[in-house]
Amino acid sequence: MSGLQLKRLGIVMERDPGNSQEAQGVLNPAAARGPDGHLYLFPRLVAAGNYSRIGIGRVIFDRAGDPIAVERLGIALEPQAEYELRYAGGGGCEDPRVTFVESIERYLMTYTAFSTLGPRIAVAISQDLFHWKRLGLVRFAPYRGIDFVHVNDKDASIFPVAIATHAGKLQLALLHRPMFAGTRPEETACRDCPREVDVDHESIWISYCPMPSAVDEPQHLGLFNSHHRLACPVAPWERLKIGAGTPPILTEHGWLVIYHGVSEVEGGDDGSHPLCYSAGAMILSKEQPRKIRYRSAEPILMPTLAAERSGTVANVVFPTGIDRRDDIGLPNRFDVYYGMADDCIGVARLDLPHMLPSERADPQPPGRV
Repeated sequence: MSGLQLKRLGIVMERDPGNSQEAQGVLNPAAARGPDGHLYLFPRLVAAGNYSRIGIGRVIFDRAGDPIAVERLGIALEPQAEYELRYAGGGGCEDPRVTFVESIERYLMTYTAFSTLGPRIAVAISQDLFHWKRLGLVRFAPYRGIDFVHVNDKDASIFPVAIATHAGKLQLALLHRPMFAGTRPEETACRDCPREVDVDHESIWISYCPMPSAVDEPQHLGLFNSHHRLACPVAPWERLKIGAGTPPILTEHGWLVIYHGVSEVEGGDDGSHPLCYSAGAMILSKEQPRKIRYRSAEPILMPTLAAERSGTVANVVFPTGIDRRDDIGLPNRFDVYYGMADDCIGVARLDLPHMLPSERADPQPPGRV
């Protein structure tokens, strides 16, 4: 296991058996502190037919300051736009991440919009976390022959402050994970080991666009026309896929990102290739987040509990929300909210040491994994 570890605190949200909006699970929530100081979760609520809404709830803490439950407060986003709707009444607003962007004093939510085209990254904006306005799909410029526009894309999150590009321009920065044809875990799991990693097509990317004006609320985001390949699969536990997880959050060491990696577990006699989703940690340079300062060589959380190993999708821990515990005077404590087997929501605690562990994965693109 990694030198950094997540300590489970428990399950905070399970599906309500009497609520048809949650018939197939509550999972993969965003997390954000509101103007009132309360912590709010934005879970993906899955109804029959994989119809997904984004809910909103207030986190309840015990006397020790640990999260123990979520008070449901309604729906933040219901599939309505064309880019969120599928045939026969289906649709999807899925797997949100929320960031308070300091320069515009607004919350930006990135989420997966699932339409007939497949999953794409969409953005919404809010001043109070309760009223959201859609800004549409994220628009990408091509990069050295790589077409980001016409491929599936997921796992997006935004930095809370302007970030310098390779040219030194301060812009809005987005982490995302394009899913090019032939690179999905269900496809690569069938290949013999070891295998070559296509670093351009199997990586987490950082892309940049001009920062919205602080004067007028934006109607849409600009074109993301600067791109940098951040990280590709390196270790065996992430050999099939990696993807960004929690939004970047600043620590004394740099920008902390809890991400996910996918490997395969022993299959049955039917020749299947079951997948396993685990969580790892990256710390990016504060001044130049394109540079990885630390990357855990082993998972910091693996699916071991019954609720993580059995559910809608077995063997999944999927981190999406993070909360720095300044509210209780512990700025090096981070509570990570994650989906458990695509069925319910758990939370785990990371206490970041003043010195990072010496173990680390090689951040450079590998030849084989």
